[in-house]
Amino acid sequence: MIVRPTPSMTWLCRGRNVLASGRTLVMGVLNVTPDSFSDGGRFAAVDAAIAHAVRMVQEGADIVDVGGESSRPGADPVPAEEEIRRVEPVLRELTRDSRFILSIDTRKAVVARVALSLGVQIVNDISASRDPEMADLIRATGAGLILMHMKGEPRTMQDAPTYRNVVSEVRAFLEERCARALDAGIAPEQLAVDPGIGFGKTLEHNLELIARLPETAPAGRPIVVGVSRKRMLGALTGRDVGERLAAGLAVQTWCVLRGAHVLRVHDVKESCDAARVADRLREEALRHGVA
Repeated sequence: MIVRPTPSMTWLCRGRNVLASGRTLVMGVLNVTPDSFSDGGRFAAVDAAIAHAVRMVQEGADIVDVGGESSRPGADPVPAEEEIRRVEPVLRELTRDSRFILSIDTRKAVVARVALSLGVQIVNDISASRDPEMADLIRATGAGLILMHMKGEPRTMQDAPTYRNVVSEVRAFLEERCARALDAGIAPEQLAVDPGIGFGKTLEHNLELIARLPETAPAGRPIVVGVSRKRMLGALTGRDVGERLAAGLAVQTWCVLRGAHVLRVHDVKESCDAARVADRLREEALRHGVA
């Protein structure tokens, strides 16, 4: 069954409904870290990071997601001061350009506060707001918030993760985190969810979550999916991280047809092409009653 993203879906990010177009959005990844699994160190310099962000927007990215702490399996945490040192000069420059919708990829409210003070519109929190100060910050600023499922933390998340039912457990976790956000005064329209592909999951867990994507999300909330270049693609194809584009596009296309609203990607131009074609095919299928 093909599942169409709800045309009336709203995701408010500082007063702007970023899903107003009704099409699948592409979020470009900008890692300003020395140790990212896919492009560690390439964009650690401020000038290189800004140039890459501009290039991604020119290639069609709707959102640029800036991160100063690697979340690859086994990664050690980075002190907040260092994370701020990495992201602040990049965000300071990018927020001067009205073309950008910006997201800060962080688990720390103190880092998010700096980013939001500069004008960033979205917080992409892989810990689903475990920092007790994050909810108040999101409520006060009206920022969009992505709540992601992760078992454990990056340093330990791939240490034999187990589930009795991965889909129901991921959904229950996301429902609970959304409920907490609402209790803290955050509007439901500010929330998006991410099943956390590759974050504390085996290959089989990832495949089941992707196959049953609509079942992972609380009703009425946009789904963000990140599969770009991930280890599961290497397990399926035998390809190294720099050779996983085709496999990633195949999964991203499936996710669009299954109801993803936002694709978090490294290869923006190709992902935008795939998303546009998948959007059109989904519309045609629905129009002809074959969904």
